[in-house]
Order: sequence, then structure tokens, then C-alpha cells
Amino acid sequence: MRKWLLLAAAILLEVTATLSLRAALDHPVWYPLVAVGYVGSFYSLSRVLRSGMGLGVAYGIWGSCGVALTALTAGVVFGDPLNATMGVGIALVIAGVLCVELGLQAAQARQTRVEGAAR
Repeated sequence: MRKWLLLAAAILLEVTATLSLRAALDHPVWYPLVAVGYVGSFYSLSRVLRSGMGLGVAYGIWGSCGVALTALTAGVVFGDPLNATMGVGIALVIAGVLCVELGLQAAQARQTRVEGAAR
């Protein structure tokens, strides 16, 4: 459970940093939050990896959730365009990460069965 909370923190920090970067284009006072957000995000992501989550899964979830949340929030906060094609793209990215996670779970289950049979 802890690794999932750390991953959620990494995602939220990255989204905050990215949105702050956009805000800093007009108001430079946002740049410190950009730096803190990205450093905090990478630190949290490193803690996720140390907790045992696979790199492909952690990075995939972090990246896809970051893209989706950033696009949606930028649409609301900054009026950035968000159309049906972009929505399909976001859904495909999320589906791809889900496939990676399901594939990892299946591989781990197979490995557990093989190790159990070898004993």
C-alpha cells in the first residue's frame, strides 16, 4: 500500500510541477514550485522503485497518469484544447499501461508456479 501512495505522490508532484511550469511562463514566481515539484516527484519515484515495484510498471503508471492529469487540468486551468481525439489518445495510453501491469502480474504468477513446482 505504501508504494502506491508514494507513486500517487510522485504523480501529483510531477503534474503540479508541469502546470507550474506553464504558469511560470507568464509569472516567474512559479519557478521555485517547478523545481520543488520535479525534485519531489523523482525522489518519490525512486522510493517507489526501492519498495519493489517494477520499473516498467512504476514508470508507465507515473507517465500515463501524469499525461492524462496534466492534459485534463491544463484544459480546465489554462483553457488548453482538449478534444475527442486527444481523449482517445489518453485512453490508449492508460490502456497500454494496464496491459503492462496485467502482463507483469501474469509473469509473476507463472514464475511463482514454476518455483513452487521446482521445490
